Amino acid sequence: MTLFGNSYPRIDLSDSMVLITGGGRGIGRATAELFAAKGARVVLADVDLAAAEIAAGAIGGSATALQLDVRSRDDWEKAVAELGRVDVLVNNAGVMPVAAFLDETDAIIEATMDINVLGLSHGMRVVVPGMIDRGYGHVVNVASLAGKIPIPGLVAYNASKFAAVGLSAAARLEFAPHGVSVSTILPSAVRTMLSSGIELGHGMPTVDPEDVAAAIVATCRSRKAETPVPGYLSAIDLGLAVAPERLLNLVRSLADGNRALTGVDHSARAAYESRVLSVTDQT
Repeated sequence: MTLFGNSYPRIDLSDSMVLITGGGRGIGRATAELFAAKGARVVLADVDLAAAEIAAGAIGGSATALQLDVRSRDDWEKAVAELGRVDVLVNNAGVMPVAAFLDETDAIIEATMDINVLGLSHGMRVVVPGMIDRGYGHVVNVASLAGKIPIPGLVAYNASKFAAVGLSAAARLEFAPHGVSVSTILPSAVRTMLSSGIELGHGMPTVDPEDVAAAIVATCRSRKAETPVPGYLSAIDLGLAVAPERLLNLVRSLADGNRALTGVDHSARAAYESRVLSVTDQT
């Protein structure tokens, strides 16, 4: 790494193969659209093949769909064998259960850790060796600001995203000497099904999938270690480190920081929760 900028081998998106997990909806689909607009070949991988096929069809000829359960090492091996080469891996697939920690089921907690943490681990461990052999490559792990900030009602999600942030940071150090970069994206609340039933705004920074997609694609040039979305939250690490707990609790109170615990509209969230349960039933 150089003092200013970076020394990673340049990635030409117009000649790149980009694999995106959770590509059928939300951030994954928006990211696929933007990479395709840059001239990349994009593979939309999703446990829901029908959603991935619809999204790929809307993008057009440079996009293909692939069924992939990120919890399965075998699925990853088959995907990479089929593709032959992955220049950019976007580990985006994730779930966000919302419930009081003591009320959550073991199955949901295990699925959250398997998808949000082991999914990233499997992806990197299968894809990165090929990148190292070629001397270049880029991994983008989509975590969350919930990987920095504890939120009541999202305990399992917090745990998974804190783990994702640490996993990404350490892997970045190991892979850098081989020309392979790892960037972590830290979105705040995003207007997708993931946040359905939770009141957004009112002190909670809120963004669209396209905002996160733009940040993901930008890391292919910058290779930044971490990128919060929105960008003005870039000083959050320093703020969390120096602010006393009493002040943090006051800010959390003013921003209704318990809304994921006390203010969830479960009827509005039913469709998403049904999808999460359907995934856990496949374990």
